[in-house]
Parts: sequence; C-alpha cells; structure tokens
Amino acid sequence: MAALTAVLLVAAVLDQRTLLGAPLWFKPLKFSVSLTAYSFTLAWMLGQLREPALRRAGWAIVTAGAVEILIIVGQAARGVRSHFNDDTLGDELLFVLMGVTIVVLYIATVAIALRFLREPGRDRAAGTAIRLGLVVGLIGMGVGFVMSAIGSHAVGVPDGGPGLLLVGWSTTGGDLRVGHFVGMHALQALPLLAVALAATGRFTESTRTRIVTVAAVAYGAVVLLLTWQALRGQPLLAPDALTLGALAVVVLGAAGALVIGRERVAA
Repeated sequence: MAALTAVLLVAAVLDQRTLLGAPLWFKPLKFSVSLTAYSFTLAWMLGQLREPALRRAGWAIVTAGAVEILIIVGQAARGVRSHFNDDTLGDELLFVLMGVTIVVLYIATVAIALRFLREPGRDRAAGTAIRLGLVVGLIGMGVGFVMSAIGSHAVGVPDGGPGLLLVGWSTTGGDLRVGHFVGMHALQALPLLAVALAATGRFTESTRTRIVTVAAVAYGAVVLLLTWQALRGQPLLAPDALTLGALAVVVLGAAGALVIGRERVAA
C-alpha cells in the first residue's frame, strides 16, 4: 500500500482527469494512504500481544484490502466510479465484491479487538488504547454500512457536489465520510496518545490509562456526533447551535472527567 501510494501520487500529477468534479486519482490515493496506516497500525498492535496470534485474521485483512484497492484503482483507470456504481452489471458486481471485502475486514478487526479484550498486553495504558481504539474504529467502520444502506456518501445533496479540498467532503450537505474517516483513525490516534504519554515520563501507568480512557470516550462521542450531524444533512463546517452545543458537552465532560480523576489521585 505504501508503494502504491507513491505510484498514485505520480498518477495524480500526470493524469488531470476528473470524476464527479474531483481529481480522478484522489479517491484511490486516499484509500491507499488509509490502508497503509491501517495495516501498519494493526501490525504494531499484533506485536503487542505476549505471544504471536491471529495470523489468519492478518491474512484476511491483507487479502480483503488488496482486493478492494485493486477494484478502486481499476475503476479509476477506466474513468468510472468504484462506489455506488450500478451503471453496468459488471460495475454493480464489483461494488458488491467491495462490500464483501469490507465485511471480511470488519470481522477480522472484530476478532483482533476480542483478543485484546482477553489479553491485557505489555503495558496497561497501551493495551487500553489499543482496545478502545479498535472499538471506536469499528464504530467508524460501521458508518460505511450506513452509506451502503442509503446508497450515497452525502445526505441531502447528490454525491459529487462541491467538497473540501483533498478529502472531497460535501460543503453543501451532510457527508457520512467524515464520521467514517475520524472513527477509523482512532486506531492510530489513541495508541499514539498512549505512546506520547509514556514518552514524557511524567505520568504513572494508572494516570496514563485514565487519560487514554477519557480521550477514547470523548473520541467515540465525537464520531457519533459527526455521524449525527451528517445524517441531518448538515455540512461539517456549517454546524448549527444544536451541534455546537453537543460538542461543548463532550469537551466539557472530558475536561471534567480528567480534573475529577486528578483530584481523586491527589486526595
């Protein structure tokens, strides 16, 4: 996936075609970058187990990811959509196959999450970050099934309209890709937070675990908030008072939990 990302960067520069108003190669590029991060993160996570395990789950993820990116790149090379494309029987079958790969990838990730629920890992804070990162990541991946159910990324507007630079998220309506993206990358964000806290050398293991737990709950709440915002047909950068109020509750709740936890430790 990392090598493919380099190839797609060159393709994006040399081939200036567009699809639904967006540069043709941006979608394959986004998926290759995402799958690169996902693969490296899962490899690191599996390395935290005390004994080697889940090799079959790893191979299932490798196979599913390879098939999916092959379809996405192949459809882009043809200049057609990969997602929600039912223009021909062949296009429709390819989209169905992509759906199968996502289900396989989802189930394999669930298997990894369940293993970490049973095994604490080498460091309690890192183990907590991995487990909760997988849980929030699965919630984010689940938003993809919502998109499949409604047959669109956007809500309230057609797919392919005005979007944010690079990511293409709709600026005129709701876009479920926001919650999907943010949720999936809890797999990287929460373990990185645990690593950063440990690197400072200023926190005990219990303190680091508490901070990671609060951050994970807040992160999951934000994913649900972004998905709720999108389902209401609201652009990411145009939140209404209700959305902003909900965000304030999440932020203040997380800050309060950290302060209360710190006071209890001090007492």
